[in-house]
Amino acid sequence: MDTNGVSSDDDFDKSFLGLDFSTQQLKAVIVDEKLRVRHSASVQFDTVLPEFRTHNGVIRGPEKHTVTAPTLMWVKALDILLDQLRVEGADFGKLVALSGTGQQHGTVYWSRGARSSLQNLDPAHFLHAQLASCFSIAQSPVWMDASTTQQCRDLEHAVGGAEKLADITGSVGYERFSGAQISKIAQTKPGPYENTERISLVSSFACSLFLGDYAPIDWSDGSGMNLLDINTKTWCPQLLEACAPELATKLGEPVPCNTDLGSVHEYYVERFGFNPECRVVVFTGDNPSSMAGMLLKEGDVAISLGTSDTLFLPSPSKVSLPQGHVLINPVLDDGYMVLLCFKNGSLTRERIRDSCAEGTWETFNRYLDSTPRGNFGKRSSPGLHPVTTATTRLTAP
Repeated sequence: MDTNGVSSDDDFDKSFLGLDFSTQQLKAVIVDEKLRVRHSASVQFDTVLPEFRTHNGVIRGPEKHTVTAPTLMWVKALDILLDQLRVEGADFGKLVALSGTGQQHGTVYWSRGARSSLQNLDPAHFLHAQLASCFSIAQSPVWMDASTTQQCRDLEHAVGGAEKLADITGSVGYERFSGAQISKIAQTKPGPYENTERISLVSSFACSLFLGDYAPIDWSDGSGMNLLDINTKTWCPQLLEACAPELATKLGEPVPCNTDLGSVHEYYVERFGFNPECRVVVFTGDNPSSMAGMLLKEGDVAISLGTSDTLFLPSPSKVSLPQGHVLINPVLDDGYMVLLCFKNGSLTRERIRDSCAEGTWETFNRYLDSTPRGNFGKRSSPGLHPVTTATTRLTAP
């Protein structure tokens, strides 16, 4: 766990809380009206919550290419994070709004009756203790999973091929996308799926914890599911039908990315002293949040080197790509976001560092500096995960 309490809370009146439910950790930052950081904290899943037995925040299953994360781990991390911020002196009573982001594509399955548990949270108890029985699927599929190739082909077939799927949803069928993951759950675990009352993305799941009710999926994060029609900003009926039974009801209606969902749940007011008027703004995915935070304008391009590496840029109109993705712009409802994503990001670099450079970036850099630029034409493309930027599969006429 890492914390960084900054300056006194006495010299400002309003603050804003942002959260990031990422792959390897949960992070929070509180800023004031001038965007000065007042408090920040993070909870590393592997080290702070070893009882969940994750490695780099995930669990690799016995089935080939299956990768999940314990849903309850994310809830318990939030308990720890908020307690730490309180100990560091954060004045939650000054919060006027909060929002956040989550790793894209991951799905959370709320069991029947979970909504009542969310609505009736008891401030005398931890969140994880009250929500322990609220998930019909205990392990949430995450973006590293690549076990759904057949489900991808099924979704493409349902609308007339890969190109048509890309025209509707912004992407051809990708194994990590939420639609294929939901379809696999419905096929392989029909009982738990039937017992599922609501399906959230990681972002809307996290938002639900603060709202005390099921939070909707926003348009931009919903664009990474292979289910949302990015032309109409509604779920595609043919894809929902091909994906899983009663899916429209389980997903709820998607909403714009700037939607104010209401005040924070009373649980946070009574347990942590939150301002009862603190607004909860819909959460979105990590990549859309990165673009919004960079304040990109047309002509700008950004690169994010994270657990996965991404390149993204805003576009005023929908474009057709042979590879990559088109999402709804998180800032401009009538715009789009173009994205290329590579799974083999920081974890792959860290593996090379650990195996070839004595586990330190200093040694890694020294080795790089010892050879001329270009390395005499020799290069390597190491990877831990199946590649996810594949060329569009052309559909025969």
